[in-house]
Amino acid sequence: MTESLPSDPAQREEALRQRLSAEQFEVTQCSATERAFTGKYWDCHDDGTYHCIVCDAQLFSSDTKFESGTGWPSFFDPMTNDAVATKVDSSHGMIRTEALCASCGAHLGHVFEDGPGPTGLRYCMNSASLDLKPAQS
Repeated sequence: MTESLPSDPAQREEALRQRLSAEQFEVTQCSATERAFTGKYWDCHDDGTYHCIVCDAQLFSSDTKFESGTGWPSFFDPMTNDAVATKVDSSHGMIRTEALCASCGAHLGHVFEDGPGPTGLRYCMNSASLDLKPAQS
């Protein structure tokens, strides 16, 4: 895990603004979305584990990443059943399922029911919310 964050909301925000890029902060803390085909992991095929950029929690294995054609990194299953939390997102005139880091609450992206087997889910994530740690050889 990375260093712990202050519990005071204002201090936490300041610490995150200092540690994250402006885009990483907007995505993870303000539920923004990076533009399609611009994130560093949308076309990445490296082996490893994708971690939360905020708290370093393990979220996804590269073994579950697939080409969705959407321009965002997509996965069909999280590392563990409790790695990613979800909640209803009714912003932008749509009803979607928001994906959050279960450890720290950072916004990751959205989950859709149009993914491949075995889950049928597509965890459509923002590269800005992820940190790929290469597989050990």
